[in-house]
Amino acid sequence: MIKGKFKYWGFIKDPIYGYINITEEDKKLIDTPYLQRLRRIRQLPLADYVYPSAVHTRFEHSLGVAHLAMNIMINLPVEIEEDEAKIVRFASLLHDIGHGPFSHLFETILIKYFGLNHEQVGREIVIRSEIADILKDIGINPVEIGNLIVGESFSLKKYLQQIVKSGIDADKLDFIKRDNFHSGAGYGNIDIDRLVNTMEVYEEDLAINMTALHTFELFLLARVKSFEAIYFHKTLRIAQLMLLKAIEKYIEKNGFPSKLELDEYLKFDDFRLWIKLAEDNSSKDIMERIERRDLIKEVFEKRFLSKESLGNIVKELDKIKESIIAKANINEDELFIDLSILPSVPYHGAYEYDPFEIPIVKVEEDKKIKYSLTELSPWVESIKGYLNILRVYTERKHRTKIEDICKKIFEDFP
Repeated sequence: MIKGKFKYWGFIKDPIYGYINITEEDKKLIDTPYLQRLRRIRQLPLADYVYPSAVHTRFEHSLGVAHLAMNIMINLPVEIEEDEAKIVRFASLLHDIGHGPFSHLFETILIKYFGLNHEQVGREIVIRSEIADILKDIGINPVEIGNLIVGESFSLKKYLQQIVKSGIDADKLDFIKRDNFHSGAGYGNIDIDRLVNTMEVYEEDLAINMTALHTFELFLLARVKSFEAIYFHKTLRIAQLMLLKAIEKYIEKNGFPSKLELDEYLKFDDFRLWIKLAEDNSSKDIMERIERRDLIKEVFEKRFLSKESLGNIVKELDKIKESIIAKANINEDELFIDLSILPSVPYHGAYEYDPFEIPIVKVEEDKKIKYSLTELSPWVESIKGYLNILRVYTERKHRTKIEDICKKIFEDFP
């Protein structure tokens, strides 16, 4: 529970939670151009090529995360100081403020040219822009918010950090529910309120109450199935890969800043970049194909589970791609190889132990007894590890030839 009482200025209607209350302080942050910019950044870029209604934005997601973070704190069976609650609330509201155009698709560009991921860019925005002045006026250290966004805050209690960044944080709870709602994929019918209203604190960690174990199992399953059905859908992925190729060609011709300038970064959104790509000679051919939904076709797929990440295989794939191109006698731009190297339930954050072992707590006579998730739910053991999906795409005219080559090359892969 939170000490003190938050005074709300008004509310925003949300299709998931009904109403999201906002304070005067929230409103000041929301009305900054940096947070307003998230209205122009899709949560799932090009997902509408598969799921036409999946056109929601990082803006509404950010509001939802702040809402859930607040509800978690209100319902935790510990006392939380008002200033601590504000830090968690504001970090949740601002956690995605550093995203570039087309969200995670732009991450490789940020890392290549700025040496920063979107969370690190978010920290820079929080501590270097007008947001810092607003936070200081409220009595909040902007550095604390920035560090919490990247998971490096150690002044807050551990369980408060985990509300912002962990295996069961407000971010994951919202995007699983929201992405499934807007896409219609159907894996988000989870009783999020049950998880939020029954969370516990065990020693220093955020924990799941035994009474919500079944709901938590469904949440994990939804995460796995959403990865397959939404985030790594074969059509969505090739549309994104083609868009990324267009971005790369545009940058090769026109260059890209090597230093993060906040005023310029404000101009980085889906709409503005799409227009630039569609009009530039370097990228407009690819963009015309995307706009016609004339996508390169999948010719080969292989799925496998492994206990360890296959990130080291990525370098080998570059050699394999060169081999396929040589054998098929095609151009480099006519072949795409895509490999998911994310864990099936990719958790990270302030937990120091096996991320699948989020504490499950049973309360008996005011005494908390801790259980491991795999102890209570044996089927979870079967989905631990990395779900890897390897796909090869090429132009329709090369389909049969590339398929035959891939069957031979990838027979024993990995």
